[in-house]
Amino acid sequence: MADLAIHIVVGVDDDFRVRESIESLVESAGFAPLVFSSAEEFLQSGKLAEATCLITDVRMPGMDGIELQRRVRLERPELPIIFITAHYDEEMRRRALSGGAVEFLYKPFDGEDLLRAIDRALKRSPLD
Repeated sequence: MADLAIHIVVGVDDDFRVRESIESLVESAGFAPLVFSSAEEFLQSGKLAEATCLITDVRMPGMDGIELQRRVRLERPELPIIFITAHYDEEMRRRALSGGAVEFLYKPFDGEDLLRAIDRALKRSPLD
């Protein structure tokens, strides 16, 4: 695993249970979690510069995950992004991956699968 002490993993999902799950899982793996209920909340938080990995839902009220990815890429093109979704949508998956996403997981996802995706994302990232 990558050096865990410095990694801030951000989770963005409108579902409280998913945010809670991401936060708990990320923290149990030794990462520093930050969770937000919307893309807008995350972008307005000023935490984009600190993030070393972003996990985001695809479908959310307001700004969706694909638009969040587009906006993040403008400021932090190197930030690894992992998408999670409860809805099978091949077009969204294709758009996310062609936009540079590291992984696209379907809910309910296995915690170990998410941790492996985070590890892959951090190993591929120039942020280390």
